[in-house]
Amino acid sequence: MTERAPTIVFDLDGTLADTAPDLVATLNTLLLRENLPPQRIETARPFVGAGARALLERGFAAAGAPLGEMRASELLAEFLEFYEAQIADETRLFPGAERSLDRFQEAGFRLAVCTNKTERLAQRLLKRLGVADRFGAICGRETFAHMKPDGRALLSTIGRVGGDPARAVMVGDSQTDVAAARNAGAPVVAVDFGYSDPPVATFRPDRLISHFDELWDAAAGLLR
Repeated sequence: MTERAPTIVFDLDGTLADTAPDLVATLNTLLLRENLPPQRIETARPFVGAGARALLERGFAAAGAPLGEMRASELLAEFLEFYEAQIADETRLFPGAERSLDRFQEAGFRLAVCTNKTERLAQRLLKRLGVADRFGAICGRETFAHMKPDGRALLSTIGRVGGDPARAVMVGDSQTDVAAARNAGAPVVAVDFGYSDPPVATFRPDRLISHFDELWDAAAGLLR
């Protein structure tokens, strides 16, 4: 190891936590209010990965009522307000995630989150899930002047925990995460249980895992 311990940086939605149930429930609250058919979780799950606005636009389009730009902006503010109130009603960490965080923490890794969710919502969600204290930094879309897939968002997150970019790994579930890692010059592990459409393997991450129990070996292999 170098002087500084290695760093592992996680995406949040679709990587650490299955947030789709609460996000889709919030979408359905707005759809029902507009007298539109709610979307089934199985149908709307792939809508989740690109952010709240994209979820709204894709959800309303699927319900037969495409949104204009102004109406989407109006609904986004309401969506975020409703979502915050129920942010962890049904959201859960993916199987093995907490155990994996503990293992990396016990081994001396610096842990951080780099998400395109707002920092405030990311902080709130991780506190509700009981794991916020595992992370030296929880960085969102407004934390820095840049957000993923800009590699500077990842590099700034690594810097915030005092990490070394040459000893850091990104863990994510989407093209955005893979691109952010590539743009930062960092290796990336992708989880195949997230929200990517098409499958995240399409974007050729350095490692692909199907369960958090596989993350230790994947990350260790990339850091050797």
